[in-house]
Amino acid sequence: MTSSSAQFKRTLVTSALPYANGYIHLGHIAGAYLPADIYVRFKRLCGERVLYIGGSDEHGVPITLSALKENISAKEVIDRYHSANKDAFARLGISYDIYGRTSWPLHVDTTQQFFVRLAETGHIHTETVQLWYSPKLARFLPDRYVKGECPRCGYTDANGDECEQCGAQYTAEELLSPRANVPGDDSTPVLRDSKHWFLDLPDFTDQLKAWLDSHPEWRSNVRGIAYGWVQDLRARCITRDTDWGIPIPVDDADAADKRIYVWFDAPIGYVTNTRQWGLDQGLGDDAWKCWWKDRGTRMIHFIGKDNVPFHAVIFPAMLMGQEGYITADQVVGNEYLNIYNRRTGKSEKGSKSKGNMISVRWALDHLSADALRYYLCAIAPESKDSDFDWDEFMARYNGELCDVVGNFVHRALTMAVKNFEQAVPPQGTLDDEDLAMLDAIIQQRDAVAEALENFRFRQAMERFIDLGRKANVYFDQKQPWVTRKSDMARTASTLYVCCQVVHGLCHLMAPFMPEGAGKLAGILNIELPSGGPDGGENIWNRAGTVLAEGSPLQSPSVLFPKLDPDMIAELAELHEQGRAQ
Repeated sequence: MTSSSAQFKRTLVTSALPYANGYIHLGHIAGAYLPADIYVRFKRLCGERVLYIGGSDEHGVPITLSALKENISAKEVIDRYHSANKDAFARLGISYDIYGRTSWPLHVDTTQQFFVRLAETGHIHTETVQLWYSPKLARFLPDRYVKGECPRCGYTDANGDECEQCGAQYTAEELLSPRANVPGDDSTPVLRDSKHWFLDLPDFTDQLKAWLDSHPEWRSNVRGIAYGWVQDLRARCITRDTDWGIPIPVDDADAADKRIYVWFDAPIGYVTNTRQWGLDQGLGDDAWKCWWKDRGTRMIHFIGKDNVPFHAVIFPAMLMGQEGYITADQVVGNEYLNIYNRRTGKSEKGSKSKGNMISVRWALDHLSADALRYYLCAIAPESKDSDFDWDEFMARYNGELCDVVGNFVHRALTMAVKNFEQAVPPQGTLDDEDLAMLDAIIQQRDAVAEALENFRFRQAMERFIDLGRKANVYFDQKQPWVTRKSDMARTASTLYVCCQVVHGLCHLMAPFMPEGAGKLAGILNIELPSGGPDGGENIWNRAGTVLAEGSPLQSPSVLFPKLDPDMIAELAELHEQGRAQ
């Protein structure tokens, strides 16, 4: 049985919490954050109650490794990147209601509550397992503190518990040719016994299968990965040998030098941040419950496909083991955004070591948020991996957004302002072509909405651009620059229709390019309320409604300045030199 947003009173949207050990890059944005923001902005424009939760993932081995390599504290690492990434999201227009932190004391409380509940209900047990130990450092080496050869594909730089090359997960003893991945440690690790706590995922097999079966509408990649896991569920270790993270809430001496595993605590951050949002709003510490424990809430996770197991298997199991929590109604998992290498003519996976990532902060220092949002949505890796290509970026932005939408808006409003005293012209008598153009606004509005409701963001953007194409054809056919010499009534009707199209484009643009939509709203002297958790008026349906004749217009400015080929060539060169961080 598929679900519909109409069944629910409110929508809770999350996007995966990025590790605070590096700068967010365009691959992150295309995979999880831009689709979530577009959807959130759309639902807010529809007047629905929507809460958008984000934040930093601030525990785990990658944090401590970064600290070791830079010879600074873990807190210094997370403070630096939390602040930088929060700012980058804001500059890109990602409209979080709260951007929280898993280092908050409130998160310690929330996570330990989850752990205790699962332990009390018999879903957590202990095991003694063999883990890699450094003779030189006299300590266990968790996760990424060890490198070696993947036992599945033979990749020689695989992590201690998983391979980035093929995605395989394995136990410590399966790793081949292990070596320490810690600055100053040149010893060969050895296997030793260590006591750890495990989540009994097989306990939730039937519930997880039933939940997945109830959502045949999900993307095939999410369903395929999730079903693959559920068919062979095993107990999963949820603690690590480290001193950075959330203490294990048990009275056991063996727990003193261990912490809760980051992938247990990270998704709980959604709950913590909802709690903190309620406190920040002065609503008290119970305000979060309607978002997490009321069946009238629709929860949607936006993630990259590497996070599917955690959001479509492990976290749901953790929620099922609590009291009264809802599970997600949708898990939107994108594929990967790769990098097109102009020199080799091949697609490359984004990699920090290769230096081919494009950080959001660097990109925004040179390009507008709207330009990036447009292109990343247009090439969104929804059903397969896609490539960021500098030449294609310029060609599509200049040829579609600038030439199709921006050009129509500018020439239509320029003529209206110049010939009709800076106001919407009188309607006059409309012919069949006029009426068809007005009808097209509503048709494209509904087509964009349908695509967004079904999480087809590329298609939604195409439908928006299609309205611009139809408008340009209409404008060229009606030739108002010719009719103004002999028939001002005809010219007025044409430009009246064009103003209605611009009004519609302004609303349809708002989820995708909020900066441009805000600028256009100012030219039209209209308001575009952003909405929020409390809901409000359905602004979306104003697209296709009448912008009254005589309404004042401002002189239009260029909505989308064209990208200069020399500048793009320079940026591409800097990127290829590894200087796009």
